[in-house]
Amino acid sequence: MSEPVLSVRNLEVEFANRHRTLRAVDGVSLDIEKGEVLGVVGESGAGKSVTGLAVIGLIDPPGRISGGEIRLAGLRIDDLPPEEIRKVRGKRIGMIFQDPLTSLNPLYRIGDQLVETMRTHLNLSEGAARKRAIALLAEVGIPAPDKRIDGYPHQFSGGMRQRVVIALAICAEPELIIADEPTTALDVSVQAQIIALIKRLGRDHGTAVMLVTHDMGVIAETCDRVAVMYSGRIAEIGPVQDVVRNPLHPYAKGLMGAIPTLAGDTHRLVQIPGAMPRLSAIPPGCAFNPRCGFVFDRCRVERPEPKPQGSQIVACHLYDSSVRNSAA
Repeated sequence: MSEPVLSVRNLEVEFANRHRTLRAVDGVSLDIEKGEVLGVVGESGAGKSVTGLAVIGLIDPPGRISGGEIRLAGLRIDDLPPEEIRKVRGKRIGMIFQDPLTSLNPLYRIGDQLVETMRTHLNLSEGAARKRAIALLAEVGIPAPDKRIDGYPHQFSGGMRQRVVIALAICAEPELIIADEPTTALDVSVQAQIIALIKRLGRDHGTAVMLVTHDMGVIAETCDRVAVMYSGRIAEIGPVQDVVRNPLHPYAKGLMGAIPTLAGDTHRLVQIPGAMPRLSAIPPGCAFNPRCGFVFDRCRVERPEPKPQGSQIVACHLYDSSVRNSAA
């Protein structure tokens, strides 16, 4: 098999304050292949966005990558000096943020921002870069791109600004795109258009996409595989249809059971009791154990390691063969 576009192994990210060091990402491992969309889902505070920021090298002090490694097409990038990671960011890895206004400079025309980015990373003349910028705006669905290219960000709607940000993310032909909640600030009809656009990136350009979101509907519609995160760890990872239809981890079962359907079922949606623990109060053993309906003694003292279970990988003691044998 070919090298995955992104390979993360045992990633740890810590934030230090005056009193203690808090671990926001704790031993995350995942791969994304060429043209694949991997969804990363979980509640607020699960570590989804921090994982994405670590991949692109945007963890600001007092945060730091304290363990593990990140490889982009075989090249280790987590230990690169700042000037080297800047060359990778934008050229080989693109970023789509939740709020497009944070990605666009309000003082510059969008065409100038696209042209500057392309000329920084690609060997293009200004005329060629502008021509490519117009083609990219057309590709992401901006009407009359030859006229809108000279507009300022405030002259675009939220959905159109997000399309511009996607054009900015793909303009240097990156191998990987990190999309952090790219549809949250948009209305439902625009969400569907942005989802279709992200899916097309993988199909038409072969771009690998890491899609960070808390919206399982977006995951089910967009992704090839999904990683369910809880308290800085991956609870379950597998093909999206398998995880949605047959979740294994009790937390994943709760997430999927909380999704309303159009079937007209009269039963109540699943409710997960409690809340995600604070980083300063993560319980020993399995972090989900205080909220789990299947908890037993081992869960409170021993942290489960990810284990293959069919097409999925799940970090739960319920799927340990020794537990099953003793239960039998």
